[in-house]
Amino acid sequence: MAWDFETDPEFQKELDWIDQFVRKEVEPLDHVLGSPYDIHNPRNQKLVRPLQAEVKKRKLWACHLGPELGGPGYGQLKLALMNEILGRARFAPVVFGTQAPDTGNAEILAHYGTPEQKKKYLEPLLNNDIVSCFSMTEPHGGADPKVFKCRAELQGDFWAINGEKWFSSNARYAAFLIVMAVTDPDASPYQKMSMFLVPADTPGINILRNVGVGTEEEEGAHAYIRYEDARVPRENLLGKRGQGFEVAQTRLGGGRIHHAMRTMGQIKKAFDMMCERVLSRETQGEILANKQMVQEQIADSWIEMEQFRLLVLRTAWRIDKYNDYRKVRKDIAAIKALMPQVYHDVVYRALRLHGSLGISNEMPFSEQIAQSFVMGLADGPTEVHKVTVARQVLREYQPTAGLFPSGHLLTLREKAIEKYGKLLELEIGNQ
Repeated sequence: MAWDFETDPEFQKELDWIDQFVRKEVEPLDHVLGSPYDIHNPRNQKLVRPLQAEVKKRKLWACHLGPELGGPGYGQLKLALMNEILGRARFAPVVFGTQAPDTGNAEILAHYGTPEQKKKYLEPLLNNDIVSCFSMTEPHGGADPKVFKCRAELQGDFWAINGEKWFSSNARYAAFLIVMAVTDPDASPYQKMSMFLVPADTPGINILRNVGVGTEEEEGAHAYIRYEDARVPRENLLGKRGQGFEVAQTRLGGGRIHHAMRTMGQIKKAFDMMCERVLSRETQGEILANKQMVQEQIADSWIEMEQFRLLVLRTAWRIDKYNDYRKVRKDIAAIKALMPQVYHDVVYRALRLHGSLGISNEMPFSEQIAQSFVMGLADGPTEVHKVTVARQVLREYQPTAGLFPSGHLLTLREKAIEKYGKLLELEIGNQ
């Protein structure tokens, strides 16, 4: 039996280095640069490329990749411990080569791309010479692909894609998009979709606007796209025709847990600021930390944060153990459902304890609150994941066949008397 809550000392050294590197070198980038995906911006290249070189020299680049793709083959548990540090800064995933959606798109290309596609797109993607976009969600359908309308029709040696996609993140910077479209509208809901590799310079890709999140003043990064007869070669079908759902699962299982890992970094960051604040701010003759209602908020935040963290780490451990996302579907859905609530609640308390400063744009809490809502929608809404958890849990139980439930006390007493009654009578008779 093996059950351990300690980190290997050698890997802890790497985590300590990552923590210091992110705090000192990477977090400042968030305040002087724009989007981490604007990789051809001269300012980004000047500041980000040297840091990426240090990470590669340390052999910590793209640690999610297996050896067959040039990575170290770290398991999900190690990645969890790394990503909760990387989650502190917007630029950290790019500096370490682990940014979404590129990680998931790389998995799709690794599994389903042709040798030519891997050479042209996968290799530069893994090296962050290009970035990509996952174009799946539709304006009317949200996260339910079964009602998608975007069509791809085979016309000779080309697929023609027509329809609209919503919140296609980073499309404005992408070298290619992976697009989910209906290819067999009369097939069953899970066999009518297919995935396509669509180069960004394909005629017919029209970005109607780039949508921001919350109160972002600048143009956002989430594209509203209209595909109008966007034609791609026949071989740009990823996987088999009608295999879109299966291809999507190649990236979603790992992506969901990585979201949780990075979110843990933001939660801890907000918690650290909250603790610093209550020890520094004095009101009504004493510091905030001495007030019991404040202490309750600190205690609730720490308890919720640690519960979430341990659930994430155990889920990562189980993925490594089983090497099969289907066996941990319940666990992944559980952390995905819990994540936005813990994120919101901890940040909300941090905001409140900072008073008017907390709600101002001079602190990060308003943006974090908005991101907590994003986490409740990205990769499927919270409600869908709760349904998954419930269904998976209920598979482990059976209905009762009797009139009363199995915990009915009178029935249990009758069974206990039937089992032990004679022994008790014998004991009394011998006294």
